[in-house]
Order: sequence, then C-alpha cells, then structure tokens
Amino acid sequence: MLYLREFTFTSWDAEEQFINDEIQRTCYDSFYPFVVLGKKMPHAPKENGKIDYQHVLPLTFEPITVFYGGNGSGKTTALNIIAEKTGAERDALYNRTVFFENYLEFCRFELAKKPRHKRIITSDDVFEFMLNLRSLNEGIDDKRSELYEDYLDAKHARFRMESLDDYDRLKKTTTARRRTQSQYVRQNLMGNVREHSNGESAFLYFTQRMPENGLYLLDEPENSLSPSRQRELAEYLENSVRFFGCQIIMSTHSPFLLSLKDAKIYDLDQTPLRSGKWTDLAEVRTYFDFFMERKDDFLKSRP
Repeated sequence: MLYLREFTFTSWDAEEQFINDEIQRTCYDSFYPFVVLGKKMPHAPKENGKIDYQHVLPLTFEPITVFYGGNGSGKTTALNIIAEKTGAERDALYNRTVFFENYLEFCRFELAKKPRHKRIITSDDVFEFMLNLRSLNEGIDDKRSELYEDYLDAKHARFRMESLDDYDRLKKTTTARRRTQSQYVRQNLMGNVREHSNGESAFLYFTQRMPENGLYLLDEPENSLSPSRQRELAEYLENSVRFFGCQIIMSTHSPFLLSLKDAKIYDLDQTPLRSGKWTDLAEVRTYFDFFMERKDDFLKSRP
C-alpha cells in the first residue's frame, strides 16, 4: 500500500539563507536539523547545466522504502522530520531543537491516500518497552514470593475462630491445607506476563504497535534483534505490506532488512541522494566479502 507518495526537504540555499539571517540576530552555534540533509537533496538542473538549488526534487516512496547510511548521515533526522511533518504518533522523545519548526516550514509532502494509522517507532521506544515488561515481571515475582510465605503461614496456622473477623483467615487456612503450594500461588496471583528474552520482547513491540492500514516509520528496528529475529522481522514487514495494507519507511544497516523484496533504498552516504541496489551498498559488500573469504570454512563444516 502507498500512503506517502513523496516528501521534499529544504534546499541548501534556503538553509544557508536562514542560517545567515539567524547568525545576525542570535548567538546560536547549532542549527539542527538544518545543514544535515540540505546538500544531499537532489535538484533539477538548469538549461545551462548549472544546478538550480531553488528546485529541490522530492523523494518518492514505495510500499517499502529504506534510508541507508553511516552514523551522522541523517537517517534518523530524515525520519523524525517526516514523522513531524505528517503528524505521526510517537512515544519516546527525540532531539528536537528550537529550529525544528522553522525547518518543517520548508518541507512539503504529498499523500496518495490517507492512512488509518501513522506512527514512528524508534530504538528508544523498543528499549523502554523491554524495561517496562521486565519491571512488570519482577513485580509479579515479588508478589509470588509473598504468596509462598503466606501459604506456609496459613497452612501451619493454629487458632480458634472467635468471631466473624476470623472468617477470612479461616478460609485462607482451609484453602492452603487443601492445595499444594503451587496451586495456592497460581490461584491468588494475577496472570503472569510471559517472560521474554530481549529479542522476543523487541519483536513483540513491533507486532503490538503496527495495526493494519498504517504508515510506519522505523528507526533501525534491528537493534536488540538477533540475526534470526531480524529475518523474522523482515518477513513480518513484508507480510504487513503485502496483506495488511501497510507502508514502511525505515532506516537500517541490517542486510536482512535491506534485502526486503521490492524495497526502494536511498543511500545517504551519497551526495546527491539517490536510490540504488542493496547489493551495492558498502556495508553489505563488507558482509559479502567477509563470508566469501571464509567460504571454504563453511563448506567444510557442512553436515
């Protein structure tokens, strides 16, 4: 499904003019998100062969679009700008400066269709979810320990019922003597949240935050995921697009996610920004060369 058809970031000369105006009036030494993406944006050439920086070409999107690049290339910045301009929901805070609103005024976008849901999911969102899930389970574990002690006290208690005030205690003692310790604890303990590994919890977050018919911006979703989980996530994302009406725009270094079928990949390490094949990306070639150099080792160990 295609919701966001195209997005236009600001041009370099517009950024430069804004910064020059601000320098004359302020003492700021950082104008983020200005100067992060401006020079990377493709521009329409003039007839005389010179670049006209007033005519910035929009980035066009497919059902799956990927921003690739090294640290500092602007991947996360691009996703945050798109998220804010399109009004996407988000959980975690991000690096938003006083110039963010100014930058958004230079940007524009075009929708092919209005999505039912719009959300950006970041590594901070996933990490906080894992911590909350762990804390919840730890709280339940504490309650379980209390119930173990409560069971032993109730089972071996000796008292006479002298008033109705003792009825609840008598009931607890009777119940403890009729059941095993594990049965008693399960009956009195709230349904335990299933304990997950970090990878399982991270994957669970994506499945819970991505209902059908939505536009989703994912910032390095491979973080906290093992290679096998990354492959599982790749399959989940492909199925979300193919069967459940979703559009995915994400930043990633993962070869498993870069290889998503029919994904359009923008290489932010290139200036001007352009799309290309995942097999031509520098980091992917590094993986390829590494394994090819050790090809014989794999063949020898094959059962």
